[in-house]
Amino acid sequence: MERDYFESADIAVTVCAKDGTILDMNEKSRRTFIKPGQGEILGHNVLDCHPEPARSLLDDMLKNPRTNIYTVEKEGLKKLIFQTPWYDDGEYAGFMELSIVLPDVIPNRIRKNK
Repeated sequence: MERDYFESADIAVTVCAKDGTILDMNEKSRRTFIKPGQGEILGHNVLDCHPEPARSLLDDMLKNPRTNIYTVEKEGLKKLIFQTPWYDDGEYAGFMELSIVLPDVIPNRIRKNK
C-alpha cells in the first residue's frame, strides 16, 4: 500500500525536478504558495515563483546541489526553510523544500550520550 505521509502534514512540502519544474506539492504547500485565482503551478518552473535574489540562489542550487537552511519572517510568521537535494536511484533528481512555521518560543533540549 502506497501512502503519502506528507499530504496532511502541517508543513509545506514542495518537490522540484533538477530543471526547476514543480513536481509535487502537499496540501499545506498549495495553500501557502498558490495565491487566490492563480491556478495550478504544478509543471511550472519554481524559478518563476521567486524574485531576486532568491531566484539566483535557487538556480545555482539546481545546478550545484546542496542543502540550504534558513529562517524567514513573513506576514508575522517565522518559518524554518529547509531546501535539500533529492535523489532517484542515487542520481541527483532535483530538490525539495520543507517550510515549517515556528512558534515564538522553541525549547532546546540538550541530550547527552549514555
